[in-house]
Amino acid sequence: MERRELLKAATGLALAGAAAAAAAEQTGGHDAEHHHHAGSSPLGDSAIHCVHMAELCQAHCFDLLAKGNQALAACARSVTGLEAVCHALAVLAAQNSPHLAHYAAVAGDVCKGCEDECRKHVEHPPCKACADACAACAQECAKIAA
Repeated sequence: MERRELLKAATGLALAGAAAAAAAEQTGGHDAEHHHHAGSSPLGDSAIHCVHMAELCQAHCFDLLAKGNQALAACARSVTGLEAVCHALAVLAAQNSPHLAHYAAVAGDVCKGCEDECRKHVEHPPCKACADACAACAQECAKIAA
């Protein structure tokens, strides 16, 4: 299993566990209908999508870097940080954390910075897709940011 696939699987399991815990806490563990939808939110979904697009962008950047093309070095650094921030954002959103609004403000700034960097390379489809995902996540962050 490749590192990206392992990371995606681990992220999915962590989010599923967090969603289940949040659902159990909200419903006392009894309401299966609410349990099914707990933890899912536009912000959390957007953050997960952003992580996925960042992984694809990062892999593209690394491929070019391995071939000696340094043009996407800053993009690779940007998406690496974005992955960490958006993964944490998704976990906090799934748990409906009391810190979510404050964290969303920071995450939105990180998303905007990554979007700006990726927009410099829109001729590369993974960079464009990442920039678009970052813009969407930043908009979701702005809706709840403190």
